Amino acid sequence: MESPKTTETLASPGLDPMLPRPFVLKSIEQENVDTWTLELEAVDADGDLAFEPGQFNMVYRLGVGEVPISISSDPTRPERLLHTIRSVGAVTGGLCAMKPGEILGLRGPFGNAWPVSLAHDSDLVFVAGGIGLAPLRPAIYQVLSERRRYGRVVILYGARSAGDMIFAEELETWRGRFDLDVQVTVDHATGDWFGHVGVVTTLIPRAGFDPTHTVAMVCGPEVMMRFTVRSLVDRGVASEGIYLSMERNMKCAVGFCGHCQFGPSFICKDGPVFSLPRVERWLDTREV
Repeated sequence: MESPKTTETLASPGLDPMLPRPFVLKSIEQENVDTWTLELEAVDADGDLAFEPGQFNMVYRLGVGEVPISISSDPTRPERLLHTIRSVGAVTGGLCAMKPGEILGLRGPFGNAWPVSLAHDSDLVFVAGGIGLAPLRPAIYQVLSERRRYGRVVILYGARSAGDMIFAEELETWRGRFDLDVQVTVDHATGDWFGHVGVVTTLIPRAGFDPTHTVAMVCGPEVMMRFTVRSLVDRGVASEGIYLSMERNMKCAVGFCGHCQFGPSFICKDGPVFSLPRVERWLDTREV
């Protein structure tokens, strides 16, 4: 393992949110052709890794840059810190190409959380598209850790194809539980897929939940979230009960740069989780 002495450009933990902490890449697991899950371990053994479901970290590869990545691990096990990353650019590609034992930097956690406590005694619907399942995963873990506090729990997941899915084995495990309704669909089926075919919104009319007592949490591409919101409202879910993770264009994580401004809000410091009424008027506005 590379010695922490080689990380002089990384600051020690402190109060400044702009200073990254050194972490070791403990393991890396490929989820699909372009997505990996990184398990990180703090160089500072006494470091606090606690986070809330829905929060994100700024993950930094030395000499390359940093990107905002949602935490995808179990908040009831904060000692195991996971980030699921899709390789789509220089920084994410550099992070996904790292080897166990290498050093990277972390700032955070930042942002607000999924309102899982608001769903107590209500039905709860998770709708995820593609890698959008990763930011929802900690909330699912949180709900499963106190399952009796919720009504029906529904997980609806859509991917482009079976090969594009993430957490496939975990989805199968969840589907085997009697206290969950897990439905999976793909946009395009190949010869080895025998499940539902269609976009994820086609699962909403067939899911078993009471729309008048439901909290919905949605994450995925923005076009998918727009149509998901419409389908949930058409089903009878109140706008106030729908929450979206608007992860887009974040650069500094503390509202300095203004890069992630979305209407009157900054995604990094006011979100990334928003109730639908807070962002609804901006969802269909071009170039916001």
